[in-house]
Amino acid sequence: MLIIAAIIMFRLLLPTMVKSYVNNALSDMPGYYGEVEDIDISLWRGAYVIDSLYLNKIDAGSQVPFISIIKTDISVEWKSLLQGRIVSEVYLTQPSVIYVFEDHEGSEVETELDDWTEVLTDLVPISINKLEITKGKLAFVQVVPDPNIDLQIYNITATATNLQNVDDKSVKLPSTLTASGSSIGDGTLQVNGKLNLLKIIPDMDISMSLEDAQATSLNDAFNHYTGLDFEEGTYSVYSEIAIADGYLKSYFKPILKDSKLIGDEDGFFERVWEGVAGFFKFILKNQKTDNIATKIPVEGDLNNTSTNIWSTIFNLIKNAWIEAFKGEIDENIEFEDAEELAQPNK
Repeated sequence: MLIIAAIIMFRLLLPTMVKSYVNNALSDMPGYYGEVEDIDISLWRGAYVIDSLYLNKIDAGSQVPFISIIKTDISVEWKSLLQGRIVSEVYLTQPSVIYVFEDHEGSEVETELDDWTEVLTDLVPISINKLEITKGKLAFVQVVPDPNIDLQIYNITATATNLQNVDDKSVKLPSTLTASGSSIGDGTLQVNGKLNLLKIIPDMDISMSLEDAQATSLNDAFNHYTGLDFEEGTYSVYSEIAIADGYLKSYFKPILKDSKLIGDEDGFFERVWEGVAGFFKFILKNQKTDNIATKIPVEGDLNNTSTNIWSTIFNLIKNAWIEAFKGEIDENIEFEDAEELAQPNK
């Protein structure tokens, strides 16, 4: 009876003990503070659920939101357990990551990231093999006097499977990734690809598209850096990224459609500047499609990636006067292209 009573008592106290451990870990992080609201444990399915986790960055005595997750469900993957592997499935509901540029500048960035990622990794005591995200948000924020720049992707739904390569180790890119979401300006994001996360620098072959977002949604950022703003128009961005053995081959293809720079509320000097920009926009615009586009190649060693500015300029002129870029992923970069870059360095 005493043993049964002890087991029951331990089961009743276990959520409180785990919650205390997690909160101590989150609150002891240098430069950060975090808590969880509650933890529920389901021994029968080998799982525990974390309710309302948040992690804030401490800056000059105040706290800046960094990570929040409404619900985190972590459970044992029974299919893999039957194969003799202990791995977990993680389901995140409404996770939010806010990256404030001013908070991540300087030499301490890598150390700080190591601090919080190590603690969050400790929350999952076994390797993650499947990850699902529902209603996620990723925001990039720069705090300037007026207005703040807030670029974000929201309503993110993502699934990543076979992260620990349980199924087939002979496959170069065993993990799959699919994601979708919406951007500011009501753009539509799609991400598809394959990865190998068992390497220090993960191998991958990923395609990404962000389509038909309202250009006016970029006005805060665009006006801050260039002194210009959009009155109308849409933009899309297409990209393919291949990484093999630490070598990258990729491109980014931004396309601006039916854009107009001059707004009714602009002052005289703003109108002059926008008029000059509009003149060059006319020269560089493809007259048939009314698009402005370029293709930015990025390739090389990930420790020394470089953007070929001359190729970017040539592609800008090519789109205007030779051949308009199509509003789609080119599908001309493969994982083997990155492998070829890596071969001479092996």
